Amino acid sequence: MLALSGDRSVAKDENAAASMRFEWRVEGPAEKCGRNCRIWVSAVGVITDDTPRDFDKFAQEHDLQGATLVLNSEGGSVLSALALGRAIRRLDMTTAVGRTISLPADDDGIPRARLSPKANCESMCVFMLLGGAHRYVPTEARVMVHQIWLGAKAKRALESTYSAQELRTVQRDVGSLARYTVEMGGDMELLETALRVPPWEPMHLMGADELRRVKLTNVDQMFEPAVPVTTSSIQPPASNIEAPPLMPVSHVQAGD
Repeated sequence: MLALSGDRSVAKDENAAASMRFEWRVEGPAEKCGRNCRIWVSAVGVITDDTPRDFDKFAQEHDLQGATLVLNSEGGSVLSALALGRAIRRLDMTTAVGRTISLPADDDGIPRARLSPKANCESMCVFMLLGGAHRYVPTEARVMVHQIWLGAKAKRALESTYSAQELRTVQRDVGSLARYTVEMGGDMELLETALRVPPWEPMHLMGADELRRVKLTNVDQMFEPAVPVTTSSIQPPASNIEAPPLMPVSHVQAGD
């Protein structure tokens, strides 16, 4: 999935996954984890122009301070991903790559889930991952990067011609990515690696050493040591502090 820079009218194609959704998930089955069932926020789908607004609403309805956000995404909008990464950092969240698998509800009626490490974080998902104060990528996960490109011309990148204004848009977004990478404490090798891979080539799969070197992984486990929780704490309390609204962004988009 490409990280695309282009005008808003270029929608994701019919084969692309749904827009990213956020869900509060509880580990299960209950008889296995008992009072140590872990809790996380699942983030699945494409990062669109609407995703920062959706996350902002979710953050106002749940207390996300210090929570764990588990990503499984093909990437998408450049500026939206940067807005999300900054919001994640303000909340001091942990980010990780993983696939959330739903389980039947237990006797308490609470929907349960388990985490699989076999998940993908592609393109701009990688920069969203970088937004976590603590970041973890399991060895089975696939983290892949490539260039950003103009949305309307991504499928014909080699055959297309480009105006000075279009090149200006790409250059501006590359600059935004560079500033964000430094701001989040990442290594510029991450951006350099991504910019080497054009849209007509397969994405670059980052190895374990690379992930450490560019600081996409900076902890050795997804969760802090287990702390017993009560049933009442499983349902996230509404936050009493309103998160600052995220500015809508429009000029980057996801596509094949």
